[in-house]
Amino acid sequence: MEREALIARKHEVRRRLDQMARKLAHVQSQPSTWRTRREINALQGKIEGLMAEEYALRLAIDRTG
Repeated sequence: MEREALIARKHEVRRRLDQMARKLAHVQSQPSTWRTRREINALQGKIEGLMAEEYALRLAIDRTG
């Protein structure tokens, strides 16, 4: 993948991370129920995956630099 495509993908991942973080904050502000706890766990898992992808993209961008 060329550098510009990697950077574009990193920006998309960063945008999704910010969106997920806002959604997580909203869910965490709600009363705790089994549903909200389940949604919080799911969102945290997605955020961790996006963070790992962003890190891998950063490394790939550095290697192509």
